Amino acid sequence: MSIGQKIRNAREDKDLSQYDMAKQIPMNQSNYSKIERDVQEPSIEQLRRICQILKLDPRYLLSLEEFEFLSAADLRLLADAKKFINEHQSNEKSSQQ
Repeated sequence: MSIGQKIRNAREDKDLSQYDMAKQIPMNQSNYSKIERDVQEPSIEQLRRICQILKLDPRYLLSLEEFEFLSAADLRLLADAKKFINEHQSNEKSSQQ
C-alpha cells in the first residue's frame, strides 16, 4: 500500500475531509489531494503534521518495517525523529490546556 493510500485510509477512519486535513497541516486542499493520490510527495513538515493529526507512526507510512536492515545511523535518526515528534506533541497539548 502506498503512502497516499495509507493516509487516505487513516483520514477516512477519522471521518475527516481532505479540506479538514489541508487546513490543519496547513496547505491547500488541491496539493493535499495530490499527496493522497501519490502524485506529490509530502515534505518532511507535512508528513510530520499528517502523522500528528491522524495519530500515525511515521514508520508505518514510510514502510520502514519492510526493511530487513537499518544502519545504526538510520536507527539514531528514527529515534531522534520520534523524540522530536513526542516533544512537539507534548508542547501542543500543554499549550492547548
